[in-house]
Amino acid sequence: MFNSLFKFTQNKLNILYENSLFLQILDKLIFASIILVFLASTCLSSDAIGFIALITTFLTVLQLLTKPGDKCEPVKFELWLLAYFMVVVISLAGSSLFALSLKGFLKTVTYLVFYISVVHYLKHNVNKIPYILAAIGICVSFESIMGIMQNFAQVDEISTWQDVSNLNPEEVMTRVYGTLQPYNPNLLGGYFVAGIPSLFGLCAYLFSEKHYKVGFVSLGLALISVLTLFLTGCRGSYIGCMVILAGLFLVAAKFLWHKYKKVLLSVLGSCVAFALCAILFVSSLRARVFSIFAMRQDSSNSFRFNVYQSSIQMFKDNWLLGIGVGNKNFREIYGLYMRTGFDALSAYNIFLETAVESGIFALIAFLGFLFVMLKDGISFIVKSDKVRDVIFVAVPVISICAVMVHGLVDTVFFRPQIQFIFWTMVAIISAVLQNQNNKVEG
Repeated sequence: MFNSLFKFTQNKLNILYENSLFLQILDKLIFASIILVFLASTCLSSDAIGFIALITTFLTVLQLLTKPGDKCEPVKFELWLLAYFMVVVISLAGSSLFALSLKGFLKTVTYLVFYISVVHYLKHNVNKIPYILAAIGICVSFESIMGIMQNFAQVDEISTWQDVSNLNPEEVMTRVYGTLQPYNPNLLGGYFVAGIPSLFGLCAYLFSEKHYKVGFVSLGLALISVLTLFLTGCRGSYIGCMVILAGLFLVAAKFLWHKYKKVLLSVLGSCVAFALCAILFVSSLRARVFSIFAMRQDSSNSFRFNVYQSSIQMFKDNWLLGIGVGNKNFREIYGLYMRTGFDALSAYNIFLETAVESGIFALIAFLGFLFVMLKDGISFIVKSDKVRDVIFVAVPVISICAVMVHGLVDTVFFRPQIQFIFWTMVAIISAVLQNQNNKVEG
């Protein structure tokens, strides 16, 4: 239906397109606006980032309406995404707090239309994927440098970010938070989990293209970013980082195992040994890691358990359509279920959050979207022998898996800084798979 509309308007506006310099450079403007979204994420407010994302969408719609031959071609997993969106719309309509839910819904729409814009751009410009990865990598590197500077400056906590009641002074970690707004080390940790695979992927791409000097710079920045990730003290991002390293090892093994088996095992052993030494000899890191297993003895863990219990009860009472999308909506309803003294902005689990906000069918659709997308992506990685394309798909697959694992214990996933990286990663998978399908059909 939409493609018929686009074809109609393209025919009517063909003369305008051929004589308009602005319309003919829309590709460049869309690319610039995509990059600007990532740059803005490091320092601007959520509203400002969203506004730039909407500019990207406006330019994409303008291109679809005017550029001859342009059309939308969804891949399989996007049908699950469409189902998820339709359920969210129904959930919005049935929300008891419609006005608050509408705000959350509009944010969801912003993320999805940005995703559609990036897919549409990349399917015609697959060669620009390295530049997208570089832009994300530059932003991640900037945040890592800022984090290291904050660590040396021993910045004070803006809020209660760790339970220090049972810690000695030397075991209290200086948790860095970068420049992302609102300032929060868990947000920075989640941002690193989403973005660090871009630096490693860019490094692999540069090595495959024999740009060794720049490749080593990218590798160095990736390692610095991993170090800063641990300085955030975000325990969920520690687990996400393990997922990233495991994914990198598996993808590297696909191409290097037969010739460089010993080298790969040596690198793996070195990483494990370094991590163990850091945990054993850095008291603040050791205390932070061990607190993961403290269960109710750690106040942060206990807080999350209480939130989970209350959120599960919310889901049971609103299992069909949920309470409506958005953290403000969540907070209003959560007040009816929370234990005294345990107020929360979210469910601290993205899957539970999805179920609470939009109901069981939204959760099923979201899980279906993730499953089919990751299945198609992993299948492509296993079967393809094209190094460049494997790198382009492996980076988003690793990033998405790591973000989902981190999301089991936190909901910074819903912050725009992470959302825009997440949907860009999904768009890269979609664009590469579409191009592959077009080559097979051609």
